[in-house]
Amino acid sequence: MAVRSLIAVVTPAFGCPESVEALAREVDGDGAEVRLVAPAVATNSLDGAFGEVDEPRVEARERLESALAAARSLGLSVSGEVGDADPVQAAQDALLERPAEEVLIFCHDDDCREWYEGGLWQHAEERLEPPLKMVVLDGGETARVVRTREAAAGHLEAHAHVEGEFGSSYIPGLTRTDVSVLVLGIVGTIVAIILAAAATAGSAAIGWNAVAIGIAIAIALVNMSNVVGSLLMDSVSYHGSWAKLFRDLALFGTPLAILINLAILLFG
Repeated sequence: MAVRSLIAVVTPAFGCPESVEALAREVDGDGAEVRLVAPAVATNSLDGAFGEVDEPRVEARERLESALAAARSLGLSVSGEVGDADPVQAAQDALLERPAEEVLIFCHDDDCREWYEGGLWQHAEERLEPPLKMVVLDGGETARVVRTREAAAGHLEAHAHVEGEFGSSYIPGLTRTDVSVLVLGIVGTIVAIILAAAATAGSAAIGWNAVAIGIAIAIALVNMSNVVGSLLMDSVSYHGSWAKLFRDLALFGTPLAILINLAILLFG
């Protein structure tokens, strides 16, 4: 009989006795093969923005070795590897290398906002096919498990539906929200440019006319960045704070740019 396989994403939350015991409970004495994946998370946003990977990988390697030692001390059969800075991408890479029956994610209570409000949990549901479980630990000196969360029932069907509707070899699997924001951005940018051109028709590009041109250029750059972030970055499964920032700027900035340029055309 094939041995059950489990992937555990070991963020800095993993390592306390309760987290290792939570991993052992998932194995439940059935001799499952456990693969630990330590995301090479950047120590600060500047390191991530400028592609600084050496220090994060060193830290991740140290975290992985500590996690392996802790798991083996409980008799678990474990192997491990350092993964991508994005924990979801790190798990996906491990699944591409070898499938697993479950993905377990460890998270500090303080980091849950990034997982939920930042969209990482939804991203995990969309990208990772095996059953998912998040183990949340508090950040105290004697960390303990405070709650667990499993992926919503039917998340695989939802994943397949999204891929079938929008996915192809040319277009990544975009959600309805992503597509709506892209369409809004493209159409809105065209409208903002037309309004700026109408405002400056027959007059010099100074004063409010210059402002209208500047707004049209600015919103065009924002939406261009969002298109790149949604298409190029999604194709390599990157979802992070920068992608969310440009999506929000496109969503709220495009209507605002249209309204301002319309006001300049009418009253400027």
